Amino acid sequence: MGNRLTQIATRTGDDGTTGLGDNTRVGKDSLRIAAIGDVDELNSHLGLLLCEPLPDAVRQLLVDVQHQLFNLGGELSIPGYELLKPEALLQLDQALADHNATLPRLAEFILPAGTRAAAQAHVCRTVARRAERAVVALGRAEAVREAPRHYLNRLSDLLFVLARVANRMDGGDDVYWKSERMALAASSTPQGAP
Repeated sequence: MGNRLTQIATRTGDDGTTGLGDNTRVGKDSLRIAAIGDVDELNSHLGLLLCEPLPDAVRQLLVDVQHQLFNLGGELSIPGYELLKPEALLQLDQALADHNATLPRLAEFILPAGTRAAAQAHVCRTVARRAERAVVALGRAEAVREAPRHYLNRLSDLLFVLARVANRMDGGDDVYWKSERMALAASSTPQGAP
């Protein structure tokens, strides 16, 4: 990794560039910096989610995710370097399977709403999708390993599931979209029909 920061206000970025972990400088508007920034924003939103009441297992999982996002951001900041390990993706896959198994099947789209924790998990999910898009865009322009893209894709899925878990913490439920088409279909189904 690059040098540890001992001074925050260096003024070296005043010219619109920033330093990567390999000591090269790039524009602050580069695709690589956009991806790093989106990952950083996601991590900050996860920190806000961790301020909410959550089951202990979910809390520990999200703390682990924050550490992995630091690894992911570090990997993006050092072209060609590997920091995100396969075990990180396996942890997400296992958590997805475990938490999804406790939830009822979805019969309708849900709104990003409910409890504060659920709503914040949905914010995290959407920022994870943006970070994933930024990594995809970067990968089209420069060499990037698949692991960061896979991790962000799986993480956004997990955050959707965790929002549903959060909505059920105190006996609640998801907030369902009121689709006109579905309402019409339901009203045209004869009474007693399955």
